[in-house]
Amino acid sequence: MDRRKFLKQSSLASGLFFVPSFVKAFENIATAKLGYKRLVIIQLSGGNDGLNTIIPHNNDIYYNARPQLAINKDIIKLNDELGFHPSLKPLRPLFDNGELSIINNVGYPNPVRSHFRSMDIWHTASNANEYLQTGWLGRYLDKQGKNPYNAIETDEQLSLAMKGEHFNGIATNDYKVLYRTARDPYFKNVINHYNDAHLSEHNLGYLYQTMIEAKSSAKYIFETTKVSSSKQDYPKNNFAKQLKYVAQFINSGLETKVFYTALGGFDTHANQTNKQAQLLSEYAESVQAFVNDLKRENTFNDTLILTFSEFGRRVKQNAANGTDHGAANNVFVIGKNLKQAGFYNKLASLNNLDDNGDIKYEIDFRSVYATILNNWMDVSTDGIISSNPKTLNFI
Repeated sequence: MDRRKFLKQSSLASGLFFVPSFVKAFENIATAKLGYKRLVIIQLSGGNDGLNTIIPHNNDIYYNARPQLAINKDIIKLNDELGFHPSLKPLRPLFDNGELSIINNVGYPNPVRSHFRSMDIWHTASNANEYLQTGWLGRYLDKQGKNPYNAIETDEQLSLAMKGEHFNGIATNDYKVLYRTARDPYFKNVINHYNDAHLSEHNLGYLYQTMIEAKSSAKYIFETTKVSSSKQDYPKNNFAKQLKYVAQFINSGLETKVFYTALGGFDTHANQTNKQAQLLSEYAESVQAFVNDLKRENTFNDTLILTFSEFGRRVKQNAANGTDHGAANNVFVIGKNLKQAGFYNKLASLNNLDDNGDIKYEIDFRSVYATILNNWMDVSTDGIISSNPKTLNFI
């Protein structure tokens, strides 16, 4: 069986190639709950406009800079200065219950306004002038990973954040399809040939091993998750579907520590008002259903949800009734028993912008990561984040 035939006939979902290597394949895995804490990442791709997400409703500079885009009605006022975009109404109970911490002005020195490069920086926890090939969660897996399913991304392709040197997460947008694909007769044929003589990395030995590990992981995920069926109603959109799968994984006792999801479309250079309102509505309604699902099954207390975007938008609107790429942005942290719920810090001054007209960063995003690693995942940042960031006090 040559390389061309192998790749052509396998018809794999791309996620199957993103399973950890150098681990022993297994078929019978215990399904007992480990009781460790879980992290759910929500990536708002495209650069969400943080200034119209958390609105400075008592700030003349904001309204003067955005004569058409500024939100001036139905604002959900959270204090005398800041409020939610109207589409975020489903998150109000979380805020009132002390289950949401909003961290303003999150970014990094010398911000990059390219989508791909800035996202790489967030994924790898690198400096702006540093290029890394592994992600911060991938390095966490290298340090802590023992099972191929320790991290799952609900997509067809794996983000750089989830790729380590020795361990990677699994990417799948449908665990049932993953399982059916792994049961394809071709898999069996591959495994039967695995012990054939003369296999090496030059004749697909590595890929054979990857296929075996994928089959084991797919079986474990499917067999464990199929016993739990969500009773929660979710919105009818792809992002909600991702969170519903994550809830099923968590509520079924899947021994996975990290889940990665994404909602795209936030690159609002033109006609931002309706587009962002719809996306924020999808986000808030889906998160509300997800949290309710976890609370119903008593798994919310052990789950932390982090929402970020690769950058914010410029303070001043552009000529197309949109906003251009900016810098610092807000980050949402959702969980039970947060040390500092509500607003972690004030919005940076709109009177003191950087040279491009963007909000200056106050909190390095790697401090958010470090806090989650130290205070939530109970692991040192050594070998994961090289910049030695200080920890914060939100968890």
